[in-house]
Amino acid sequence: MSMELFFPEDLTPRATPEETRITELHAEPHPDQKRVRVNMEITPFQTRPYVDVTLTDSDGDEVATTSFVEPMTWKLEFTLHIRGKADPAGVYRLEARLYYPEGPAAEPVSFEFEIPKAE
Repeated sequence: MSMELFFPEDLTPRATPEETRITELHAEPHPDQKRVRVNMEITPFQTRPYVDVTLTDSDGDEVATTSFVEPMTWKLEFTLHIRGKADPAGVYRLEARLYYPEGPAAEPVSFEFEIPKAE
């Protein structure tokens, strides 16, 4: 007896590497102000891409970074930990870059947000 599983996503049209893009990028500070929850969506892809994510402060200094090598899904949710900031309050820029090692690369996508001063 064989059992076949059906996943609705399997019927979704898949983009070629040239068409694969980041379609959504959003960040929300965690209440402890030391972590940032990130949500990212990518067009459904035929070939799994690479994604580099960088978080910089208002001075342009990198405070967090991560990379995804061939993610399994096109909806990613993850947490970045802010490094090197005694008081993390301020404006931040999150930038994500999708690419393939052998080419092509999509334009980076960015999202700005603010971590308020602690009460």
